[in-house]
Amino acid sequence: MEHYLDSTYDLDDPSLVSIIDEIPLWAAPFGLQLLESIQMKHSMRVLDIGFGLGFPILELAMRLGTSSQIYGLDPWRAGIKRAQEKVLKMNLSNVHLLEGVAENLPVDSHVFDLIVSNNGINNVQDIKETFKECYRVLKPDGQLVFTMNLDETFFEFYDLFRRVLIENGMKTEVEKLQAHIYEKRKPLAEIKELLLKAGFDIVEIKNGNFNYQFVDGTAMLNHFFIKFAFLESWKQITGLHTNKIFTHLEKEINTLSANEGKFNMSVPFVTINCRKNNSPM
Repeated sequence: MEHYLDSTYDLDDPSLVSIIDEIPLWAAPFGLQLLESIQMKHSMRVLDIGFGLGFPILELAMRLGTSSQIYGLDPWRAGIKRAQEKVLKMNLSNVHLLEGVAENLPVDSHVFDLIVSNNGINNVQDIKETFKECYRVLKPDGQLVFTMNLDETFFEFYDLFRRVLIENGMKTEVEKLQAHIYEKRKPLAEIKELLLKAGFDIVEIKNGNFNYQFVDGTAMLNHFFIKFAFLESWKQITGLHTNKIFTHLEKEINTLSANEGKFNMSVPFVTINCRKNNSPM
């Protein structure tokens, strides 16, 4: 076993922020489908929820041009600072970055023609309140377009993770694993119900899928993005048994990879295109 379990990251560390690409492979498949779903017009007011380090807000600002004003909201102060550096370097006069949370948008009501979120809304603390706030700040007939990966994401990994926990008699940890998946990726049917109750008509749901492929489990668990974005939450599930469980899990993935020639993790996702219907339930 290698030292991936020792990896820790400080999201406020400028040196870390500076090496994360503005369009990582993880975000691009979602974002490209999102951009295709937007009804573009001149003189739009747009809000991007959870813009991270600047994708897709900067791309959208350039595509819409200077007649439109693009606002971005994110709670990550260090990320905002990095994105602002790009705004200045790209000389984008139509981008305005705000610090805040989606459950309490720091803007007036009925001001935006469009709200977008690229795999950001599924990371908020309260999705129900977020949809209510999106409804509040959209103009009549305003468009909401967002992407989210589904609860089947990485099922190949989670099935092995679950089996290893069961084989080690860790029933409580199995329940924690299920809670982790639900917390990060709500079922699509639940999201649709929340949207309808908030007052949105669902115009279209586009399905997408891409794969993360690795030569084996050791490579996967040492991948920078896996360590940065996922590993810490997985370690919280296993607690004091982390070394034991991940040694076992890595061995299982390596055995599977040797038999199949690779280790594949699927990422199914959707782009949900909505309209404010002006009569919330």
